[in-house]
Amino acid sequence: MRLAFAGTPEFARVALAALFQAGHEVPLVLTQPDRPAGRGMKRLASPVKQQAVQQGARVIQPAGLRLDGRHGADAQAASEALVAAAPDLMVVAAYGLILPDWVLALPRLGCLNIHASLLPRWRGAAPIQRALEAGDAETGVALMRMEAGLDTGPVHIQQALAIAADDTAATLHDKLAALGAGLLVRHLPDIAAGQLPARPQAAGGVSYAAKIDKSEAHIDWSCAAEQIERRLRAFDPFPGCSFVVEGETIKAWRGRCVEASGPAGEVLSAGDELVVACGHKALALGTLQRQGGRRLPAGEVLRARPLAPGMRLA
Repeated sequence: MRLAFAGTPEFARVALAALFQAGHEVPLVLTQPDRPAGRGMKRLASPVKQQAVQQGARVIQPAGLRLDGRHGADAQAASEALVAAAPDLMVVAAYGLILPDWVLALPRLGCLNIHASLLPRWRGAAPIQRALEAGDAETGVALMRMEAGLDTGPVHIQQALAIAADDTAATLHDKLAALGAGLLVRHLPDIAAGQLPARPQAAGGVSYAAKIDKSEAHIDWSCAAEQIERRLRAFDPFPGCSFVVEGETIKAWRGRCVEASGPAGEVLSAGDELVVACGHKALALGTLQRQGGRRLPAGEVLRARPLAPGMRLA
């Protein structure tokens, strides 16, 4: 098939690579503009751009796609490029920009989105993190026909994936990226031929996966230990969960629930693990990170920065 592709992060790159490997023609790739990143804040190309350049596809990076004047020459250039590319279908995965009606209507077969949840659960920007945070037993990937609403379009097919007890946002992301790429390549011919029709999403069970805000990273020790442990995994690698002790912010990356109690936020023990009382039970933290440092076993961090039982963590 002749495809246009719109995506930005690693999740989308895996799908784009699979399309090239399957022999599809992708004359045009849309991705977000290069962003400053890393300690030196150098402008870096997105994973999707890197993959597209490697394959020799044309890349455009509009800051927006509205043709009403708000996005100026960027949107007009994108329009001309898409018309010239004449795609049968546009595949979209974690692009990060809203597609206006003119984009949705341009490909002959419309636009197909790879979404990392079992719709209608977790529509929105952060389905992987919210599924982990909520303690869902499973998640999955949906191939969805795009329309004007936020992840409201009818679904061609979706496939479930069990969430492991030790999954983080990073490990679950990689599993879902591979699952989505495989699902796309396997079923794209049937979708194009009209042999796999899209069905409306269920009216019930709708939930929204709001974008992760850095303010959510602060640990609230009054919550149950199980809830905090899930959030540690949901926010790994970004933004990470943290607490403050005597003015220093320390990140916590791994934890397990233990049968212990005390005032919420009180240090119960500080040896190989840092055990902190929560609203229900306690959390034994096994991996910590000081400001400017790297992730280390909790015991190493506590030898350099001792914490005494009875201390209260902010």
